[in-house]
Amino acid sequence: MTRPPNLNALPYFEAVARRGSITRAAEELSISPSGVSQQIKLLEQQLGVKLFRRAGRNLSLTLEGELLAQTTGTALRMLSDVQANLRGTRNAARLNLRVSPSFGVRWLGPRLSDFIRQYPDFDLRVDAAPDPTDFDREIMDIEVRYGTGNWAGLHSTPLVADHVLPLVSPAYLARLPPDDPLSKARLIDSARALCQWDFWLWHHGQTRATNVKSVLMDRSSMALQLACDGAGVVLESLALAEAELTDGRLVPLTPALPVLSFPAYWMLSPARFLKRRPVRLFMDWAQGQAAAHQHRIERLLADNGLTVTQVDASAQLRPDQ
Repeated sequence: MTRPPNLNALPYFEAVARRGSITRAAEELSISPSGVSQQIKLLEQQLGVKLFRRAGRNLSLTLEGELLAQTTGTALRMLSDVQANLRGTRNAARLNLRVSPSFGVRWLGPRLSDFIRQYPDFDLRVDAAPDPTDFDREIMDIEVRYGTGNWAGLHSTPLVADHVLPLVSPAYLARLPPDDPLSKARLIDSARALCQWDFWLWHHGQTRATNVKSVLMDRSSMALQLACDGAGVVLESLALAEAELTDGRLVPLTPALPVLSFPAYWMLSPARFLKRRPVRLFMDWAQGQAAAHQHRIERLLADNGLTVTQVDASAQLRPDQ
C-alpha cells in the first residue's frame, strides 16, 4: 500500500510554491529557512520526485511540483474555511440569521435593537438575501423565509401573516373615478409577492381592464415607494406597509372589499438547532414581536373600516386553482 504524503510538510511546500522562495516562505511561517528546506527535502524523498528547480535565488516548480501545488493549495484553503466555520459554530453566544431584504429593512430591522438590548452578550450576524439557506453547507442558525410553509426537512414556525390590500397615495386616489378607480389606475406589483393583482382581482370577482398599465417591481420597498410617489396603486402587505398606512402616505383604495390574509413569513431551522440557546431565545423574542405587530394591524384595520378574509396560500394564490 502506498504511504500517504507527509502532511506536516505540505504547508511548508505550499508556502514555498506560492512565494517562490524558501526565505520568503520561512518569514511567512515564522520559522528558519533551514527548517523549511528540511521539510521540502523530506517530502521529495518520500514522493521520490523533485518538486522544485532552482533559478538563481528563486525556485520554480517542476511538473510534479505543479501537480502537487494545485491540489495542496485547494486542500489547505478548504481546511482553513472549515476551521473558521467550526470556530463560529462553537461560539454559543453567536446567532447567524438570514432574512429577505424588504422584510429585513421594514419589519425586522427596526425591532432588532430591542433584541440586542435584551441580549447584549450575543454576537449577531444578519444576512439580508432572498436566496433559501442551505443549512448543511452554510453557517446559518435561522432563516426568516417568505412563502407558504412546509419546507421538507426543516422545522418551520409561522411568524407574521400577510394582510394584502390595494394601497394608493391620497393625491393619486383623488384623480381616479370614485365609482370604478381600477379602470384608470396603473397597477403596481411586487415580483416576489405571493398574492398579486391577478389573484386579488379574481378573488373579488373583478377583471383587469385591457387598457390598464402596470409596473412590476423586484422589491416590495421599491413598489411601496412608487405608490407613495403617486405613480399608481400597489397591492402590498401591511407587514411591510404598516408605517405608510399609519401616517397616511398611503390609504386603502377600496375599503369596502376585504383584506386578504394568510401566513407568509416563517422562521426556519433544522430541528437539531432548536437546542441552541440563541436560537430558542431569538424565536421566542420574534414571536413576541409578531404578536404585538398583529395587535397593531388589527387596530389599524378597524380604524380604516377594513374586514379580513383568510385565503389558502398553499394553493399558490392562483385564480386557476
